[in-house]
Order: sequence, then structure tokens, then C-alpha cells
Amino acid sequence: MIERPETAVCGLPYARSLEGYVGFANLPNQVYRKSVKRGFEFTLMVVGESGLGKSTLINSLFLSDLYSKEYPGPSLRIKKTVQVEHAKVQIKEGGVQLTLTIVDTPGFGDAVDNSNCWQPVVNYIDSRFEEFLNSESRVNRRQIADTRVHCCLYFIAPSGHGLKPLDIEFMKRLHEKVNIIPLIAKADTLTTEECYHFKKQIMKEIKEQKIKIYEFPNTEDEDDNKLVKKFKDCVPLAVVGSNLVFEVSGKKVRGRQYPWGVAEVENGDHCDFSILRNMLIRTHMQDLKEITNNIHYENYRSRKLAAVTGNGVDASKTKGRLTRSPLAEMEEERREHVAKMKKMETEMEQVFEMKVKEKKQKLKDSENEVSFSNHHPHPTSPLTLPYAFCTFLSL
Repeated sequence: MIERPETAVCGLPYARSLEGYVGFANLPNQVYRKSVKRGFEFTLMVVGESGLGKSTLINSLFLSDLYSKEYPGPSLRIKKTVQVEHAKVQIKEGGVQLTLTIVDTPGFGDAVDNSNCWQPVVNYIDSRFEEFLNSESRVNRRQIADTRVHCCLYFIAPSGHGLKPLDIEFMKRLHEKVNIIPLIAKADTLTTEECYHFKKQIMKEIKEQKIKIYEFPNTEDEDDNKLVKKFKDCVPLAVVGSNLVFEVSGKKVRGRQYPWGVAEVENGDHCDFSILRNMLIRTHMQDLKEITNNIHYENYRSRKLAAVTGNGVDASKTKGRLTRSPLAEMEEERREHVAKMKKMETEMEQVFEMKVKEKKQKLKDSENEVSFSNHHPHPTSPLTLPYAFCTFLSL
């Protein structure tokens, strides 16, 4: 029997409990089956100077040779200028397929003058947003590939002295376009105390510069909140990547071999690699995608539509003021085209009139020459020959 509420709170009825099985409780299973069949997409961008272990970390995260001899890492493809390149790979685990796109930036931070080296990265992210917006505007929107950048892993050199000006400028340029997760690369080069103070210094500078990095969302579950707090306390994450396997205390582990021992990649006492992997893949991948769609993409979409419905100028330059509708813009373009055609027509008429005047003047000059020749014949002309001959005879 269905319990019916007598009153409602805020116009909404109380939740009703059912006696018996109806079936809509199976909706999550339907969504799950459909999602698994369709597969998942995720785009990960890695940015940092060459030699910080970006390729090794990506291979370690996904336990796959995404970077290999056939497709080497960014450090082995250093360019004179910053270029944005991407590689797509399909990974399957437990019947779930993930289409992973890795975006790297060979040449970033390796030049003597790094002015505007972030611009190709900004242009790439905007182009992905633009492509998705165009796909949504088409008539057929059944299959829209999501190529938007969902997360950016920014690698910070383990200098121990805080952020470089390039690090600050890059994150400030991108923090409103993509989810930024700062990482301390090659953390095994720092002692535990050095790493702790380095993290504090980085977070201090990030707050002073008002840089927005990825914020872990709070949940209603107490256990989840404890996990989120653990993640927040570890930011920026100090990571170590390695694909080499060593035997430590009778157990095979992945790590880096040193004279004093092995720095284990998946050991929480040695680095934050396990936290990064759990957060990025196991717990917060969907949240990263939702923030990209609901915040970063919506901001871009709003600016773009504001510019279209405005006067044709980027809304960021007009502070989002809407002045004209698309119809008014089309009418303005039509008027400009008509004015341009009239101007061209006037110029052509002027050229034609000038050519006609020149031709008339030329014909007039020719007539004057002919008339002058008839009234003033030349001494050697046939008309003067008899006179000359008679004069010769008289002599």
C-alpha cells in the first residue's frame, strides 16, 4: 500500500515508501549498462619543462606504454617553439573502455625567452571548446566526441625555492579554462622536510597570486570527506614515476634504484603517486569532467554567445554588454556589403569616364594634326615638287 502524505513542505510532498517492487530502482543499472556500452572519454594535458618525468609518470599512472620508442615522450621531441601535440589510446579494464587522450607541449619552458609560451596551450584549449560548441549547434547531435581538456597536470621543478615567474604566469592564464593540478616532479630528489616546506611555499604563493587550482568537492559521506581532506592536505602532490620493477623485502615494487635503497612509486611514505592515481582515475575523474562541462565550458560558451548576440566584438572586450541581436548584425553586414559595392561601382564609373576623356582628347589631337597638315604642306610633299622642278629648270 502506498503511503500518501496529508501535508507538503514548500509545496513538495513527502517521500512515499512503496510496498512491493515497481522497478524504477533499477534505473542506475540501466544507466550503468548504457555508459559501459558507450565507453568513456578523458583528456589529460601534461605541461612542464623537459626532463621532469612527464612521460614516465603517465606510463606509471595507466600501467601502459603510452609513450614508447614508436611514440617518444615530449622531452625526446623538443621543439624550438612550443607546440601542442596529442595522442589517443583506448584502454580496457574489467569490460570498461576508456578513450584516453594525452596532450603534451614539447618545447614548453625550454627557450631562452619564454614570453607568451603559454599562448599555444590557451589556443588549443579554446579550440577544443569551439569544436564542441560547433558540434552542439549542428542538426545531428547524436554522437558528439568530447575532446575538451578535462585536467592539466602542471609539473613544477623540485628546486625547493617556490614557483618560478613562468609557473605563476602560466597557471594564471589557464586557471579559468581548465582544472589545474600542480605536481612537484621528481620528488625523490627532496628530503621529507624539504618537500614539506616546498609544498607550503608553493601553496602560499598560489594563494597570494589568487590562482584557482582544482578544488576537491566535499560530500555528505563522512568517510569520503576524510579522503578529500587527505587529498587537500597533500596538494601540491609530490610524485615519482617509474616503470622499473625491483624486489624489496621479497615483494616486487615499481620504483627508482639508489645506492641507499629504492624509492617506491606506490609507497605513500615515499611520494604522493598513489594519491594522484586514486584521485585522478578512481574517485574524481567524473568530477573533473563535470567541472569542465558545467563551469569552464559554460563560461566559454557564455562569452562566445554574448559576442555573437552583441556587436560582433569579443564580449571580454565589451564586458559582456549585449548591444545588438544576430538579425541586426546580419542587417549591418548587408548594409556594409551594399556600401562596398556602390563604392566599387563609383570607382569603375570614374575610371571609365577618365578613359573616355583620354580617348576623345587623343582623337581630337589626331584631327588637329590632320587639319594642320592640309593647310601647311611640307616642302618635300608631292604638292611642292612641281614648283621645285620649275625653279630648277629656270636655273
